[in-house]
Amino acid sequence: MGDSFTNAAYNPFGNDADFLLHNLVYDSAVAIYACNTEGTIIFYNTAATTLWGRTPNLQKDRWSGAYKVYSPDGKKLAEEEFPTALTAKGLNRTDQSEVIIERPDGTNRKLLVFPKVLYNAAGEITGTHATLVDISDRTPLEERQAFLSSIVESSDDAIVSKDLQGIITSWNIGAERLFGYTAEEVMGKSITILIPKPRLSEEDYILGQVRKGEKVDHYQTVRLNKYGKEILISLTVSPIRDKQGKIIGASKIARDISEEVKVQNAIYQYTRDLETLNSISRAISSKLDVQSTLQQVTDASKEVTGAAFGAFFYHLVEVDGTIKTRFTVSGYPAEALKHLEMPRDTPLLHPTFNGNEIVRSDDIRKDSRYGQNYPYYGMPHGHLPVVSYLAAPVVSAKGVVMGGLFLGHPEPGKFNVHHESLISNITAQAAIALDNSRLFEEVKALSAKKDEFIALASHELKTPLTSVYGYLQLLEKKPDSKMASLFVDKSVKQLDKLNKLVSELLDISKIEAGKLQFNTELFDLGELVQETVESFRFSVNSHDISLNRPAYPITIKADKQRIEQVIINLLSNAVKYSPNANEVFVQCEKKETVATISIRDEGMGLTSSQQQQVFTRFYRADNTSGIAGLGIGLYLSREIIERHDGRINVVSEYGKGSEFVITLPLPKTP
Repeated sequence: MGDSFTNAAYNPFGNDADFLLHNLVYDSAVAIYACNTEGTIIFYNTAATTLWGRTPNLQKDRWSGAYKVYSPDGKKLAEEEFPTALTAKGLNRTDQSEVIIERPDGTNRKLLVFPKVLYNAAGEITGTHATLVDISDRTPLEERQAFLSSIVESSDDAIVSKDLQGIITSWNIGAERLFGYTAEEVMGKSITILIPKPRLSEEDYILGQVRKGEKVDHYQTVRLNKYGKEILISLTVSPIRDKQGKIIGASKIARDISEEVKVQNAIYQYTRDLETLNSISRAISSKLDVQSTLQQVTDASKEVTGAAFGAFFYHLVEVDGTIKTRFTVSGYPAEALKHLEMPRDTPLLHPTFNGNEIVRSDDIRKDSRYGQNYPYYGMPHGHLPVVSYLAAPVVSAKGVVMGGLFLGHPEPGKFNVHHESLISNITAQAAIALDNSRLFEEVKALSAKKDEFIALASHELKTPLTSVYGYLQLLEKKPDSKMASLFVDKSVKQLDKLNKLVSELLDISKIEAGKLQFNTELFDLGELVQETVESFRFSVNSHDISLNRPAYPITIKADKQRIEQVIINLLSNAVKYSPNANEVFVQCEKKETVATISIRDEGMGLTSSQQQQVFTRFYRADNTSGIAGLGIGLYLSREIIERHDGRINVVSEYGKGSEFVITLPLPKTP
C-alpha cells in the first residue's frame, strides 16, 4: 500500500508540498478514502482498510472498499446507491449517510459516511472523498439523539433553532423547502430575514416568551421566503435548555397552512353565502312588502360580494296599469340618488335592462360601452366612484325583464366568477319576490273589485226587483186596463234586465269552470247583425243606430246566439256610455280571410290606461260611477270571441267616443 501511494495515479494530493498532508491523512485514525469520477478508488488510508476488514480490489471495487454495503433497514445497496456515488451525481441531499457494512469475516459495522466532492486546482470536479465514522458502539442516548436528528432532518415541517438573540443555529431540509434558503445561506444570520417589517414586533414577543420558559403554540402569522413572497404559517416555539436547565435558545416548528386556511375560508364563504341565500328565501316567503324584501336583497348582495355599494332598480306595475321605476340602495344614503336621473337604456346598461347577460368588469372605465351616455359621457357629476362593476338583470319566470341589480367598488378587480354565480342566484330569487308582489297586488285589486262587484250586483239586482214590486203594487190599485198594460210592460223590461244580469253571472261561473259551451253552425253574419240591430232599435229611443253591411252574404261558422250576445252587449255599451250623443254606427264587412263587425259611438271615450283594462273582469272606468253595470259584459264578450279564434279590440280617444272591432275567421274553403 505504501509503495502504491507513490504512484500519482493513486495520489490525488500531488507529490511535492502536499506530500506531508498526504502522510498525515494516510496515518490518520479516521477512515478516509477517495474515488475518481467513475468510482474507481484512488486513495484509502490504513484506518479505512481496518474498518472494511479488507484491502479494496482497485480493478473491481467501485465507490467503496467494503465487502458489502446495506441501508440501515437491511436492504443491500447497489454500487450506484453508495453515498459517494450519489454525491458525485449531485443526488445526495444530506451531509451524512448511515450505512451498514459486512466484512469478509461475517461481522457487521454501522457507519456514518460523510461524502464530499473533490476539486482540482482549476476548480474542476475530479471525484469524491469520504470520511467513515464507526458508530457501532454508540450509546443508546447517542442513538436516540441521532434518531431525533434524523426525524428533524426528514420532517416536512420547517424546524429551525436560534439563540436568544434570534441568530439561526440550525436549519433542516423542511425549512429549505418552505423558505427557499439553504442552510449555508442562513446559518449565523438573524431570524428576522424571514419576518415582514410590519411584523418584526412579533419576534420580540416570541423571544420574550422563550426567555420566560414559556411555549408559543400554533401561532398563526406570516413569514417571507427567499423571494419575498408572503407565506401563511402556523408557528410553534419551544425553549432550548442546556444540561444545567439554562435556557440557551429556541426551536421553531413552522408549517405552511396556506392551503388549509384557503379551504377553511372557502367553507366559511360557502356557509355564509348559503345563509344569505336562505335568508333571502325566508324573506321572500314571509314578507309581502316588496320594498323591504328587495332592500334585504340589495344589502345581502353587497355583503357577499364585498361591494362598496349596490343599487336595485325595478319596475312595478301599479293597479291602474302604469309602470313605475323604484329602487333600493346599500352602502350609501338613498338621498344621494335623488339629484340623479333614473338609469337609462345606455349601451352599458342595455344588457342588464334587456335581460341579455350579467356584466362584470375589473375596470368599467376601460369597457368599450363606457362613456356613451349623453350628455355625461361617463359618470354624472356626484355619482359614486365606480371602478369594479357587476350588474345582473332580474328576469321573471315568463322571461319579462323586471329590473336590474348593480354593484360597484372604487377599486379595480373586486368581483370574480364566484360573485357572478351568487348574483345570478340572488336575482332569480328577487324575480320571485317581484312576481309574488305583483300577484299579491293583483289579488288585492281583485278582492277590492269583488267587494265592489258584490255591492254593485246587489244594487243592480235590487233595482229591477224594486221596480217590479212597485209596478205590481200599482197594478193592484189601478183597474184601468191601459195603465195596467203599461205597468206590465215596464215590469217585463225590468225582469228582462234581471234575467240578463243573472245570465251574465252564470256565464262567468261557466267560464271559470271551463264549461261554457258553444253550438256552432254556418250562418250569414251580415244577416245576424242586421236582425240584432233592428231588434235593438225597438228598445232604444235615445239613439239612432245606423248600419252599413254588404248585400252579399258573409258566411261564418260560430255559435249564433253567443255572437248575438256580444253584439247586443256592445250596442248597449255604446248607448249607455254616450249619454250626450244620439248616434251609434255599426258596420259589417268581409276582408280576405276574416269578417269584421265595428260598433262606434260618440260618447265618453277611454284613456290609454282604461283601454288596457277595459276587457278585465269586473273593471269599470272611474268616470262611470253613475252608469249601471257590473263590469263583466266586455270580459264575457272577449272570452266568447277568443273562443271562436277571433279578436276584439278597442280604438278610443278620451272625450270623443270609442270603436269596438270584432274580427272572426271565415271558414276555410276545401
